[in-house]
Amino acid sequence: MIEEIRKQRAKEIEELRSLGINPYPYKFEKKHTTKIIHQSYDFLQPGQVLENEKIITAGRVMTIRLHGKSCFFTLRDFDGKIQAYIRQEEVSEQKYDLFKKYVAPGDFVGIIGFPFKSKTGELTIYVKEYQLLSKSRRPLPEKWHGLKDKEVAYRQRYVDMIANDSTLERFKIRYKAISFIREFLIKRGFVEVETPILNFIPGGGAAKPFVTKLEALDCEMYLRIAPELHLKRYIVGGFERVFELGKNFRNEGISYKHSPEFTSIEIYQAYADYHDMMELTETLISSLVFHLYGSYKVNYQGTELDFTPPWRRLKMREFIKDKLGVDILGDDERLLEKVLKDRGVELDTNTRARMIEKLWDLVEDQVVQPTFLMDHPVEISPLAKRHREDPRLTERFEPIIFGMELGNAFSELNDPDDQFERFKSQLKLRDAGDEEAHRMDLDFIRALEYGLPPTGGLGIGIDRLMMLLTDSPSIRDVIAFPLVTQSDDEDVFEGSAAE
Repeated sequence: MIEEIRKQRAKEIEELRSLGINPYPYKFEKKHTTKIIHQSYDFLQPGQVLENEKIITAGRVMTIRLHGKSCFFTLRDFDGKIQAYIRQEEVSEQKYDLFKKYVAPGDFVGIIGFPFKSKTGELTIYVKEYQLLSKSRRPLPEKWHGLKDKEVAYRQRYVDMIANDSTLERFKIRYKAISFIREFLIKRGFVEVETPILNFIPGGGAAKPFVTKLEALDCEMYLRIAPELHLKRYIVGGFERVFELGKNFRNEGISYKHSPEFTSIEIYQAYADYHDMMELTETLISSLVFHLYGSYKVNYQGTELDFTPPWRRLKMREFIKDKLGVDILGDDERLLEKVLKDRGVELDTNTRARMIEKLWDLVEDQVVQPTFLMDHPVEISPLAKRHREDPRLTERFEPIIFGMELGNAFSELNDPDDQFERFKSQLKLRDAGDEEAHRMDLDFIRALEYGLPPTGGLGIGIDRLMMLLTDSPSIRDVIAFPLVTQSDDEDVFEGSAAE
């Protein structure tokens, strides 16, 4: 069916060209968006006409309703939709016949006309002139829902955006949120900076990196897993407040909350600690929620989340002990391992650090409302400063919402000797089979030896945050072009203009 339509539209395109009509002109001077049109003329009463007003707009034709010598059609642009009305006696019989024969849903059209309210009260543009701006070769989808279509929606997001207003709105919210975050930080004196995507040493996080090769130097390189260590080099160099919003890459599994390519923001502030980062996180996210929705409360998958500050503070050791009856600091590894095995958890590496992480995984989903999980053990926090009251712990927190880790933050470790020993401990974990353990970065140690002031650091996963703020069950719903298996794309060539 689709191929028949494609062949028919290819024929129509050739007919238009034979008539001297370019189905893909170069430009159209659009003066009014649908938002401006509605803001300017929604006050009209049913039947009221403003013939002296001139509207010049353009968009994609979504629907057409023919009524003999006149028709209504709907145009959609980035801001919304507007109805238009075209009559044969206004545009001429020839141009009206061309419209009826060659303009279809999916095409882009530019129109010039004036506003009126229909008898049913719908704001409408009376078309005096029109121009075909782009002839679509494929029909718009009639249905776009259900699990079967979900993979197609991810793979062909452009169609998902065309067919579903909710999809387009979701990404508008995403980019509105990103703009707010940038403005918020800049107002607080932070400078947006850049760090390398290609790294000689993948650092700043516990993850398996993507490996590539730099032919010019004949050496392996890695896509960055986090910008952390380079951002702290900025602080060493003299910047005091920096942030970077960008892509990270981790060669790991795909799930509803994991994507190998994801967006994060990392923020570093000199002369601050993790308490300052808590205040920053709480204020930033709560202000963002209020900015988007005019309330601190949002609904996520049937649960009301309340972002009203202050958020709950929760200590990792106490919470795990309360829920599982095991002390991650005081109990020996045999007991930790037994608790995990009793709950069916298999360990890929038999280290205390991995056991602690797996124990937390067992209880994480019990934290629903916005919460700061605090004071992680040293074993699982190689870049965080030791806790000033208990050296077995670090001054670290993670914002947890709806059982999901949303970020990570520390009082940053700035003692080069301690950092060197932590890296050495991570190397032992790698030797024990932990592919995600941190690697030794001697240049970062050298940077610390020049002096890193007391610093607070924070990373937030933008995609997970957007899941929560758009009521999206999967991370792929908030990534415009997520990683999915590829189709064979054979239908692109069948009946194509290249034949």
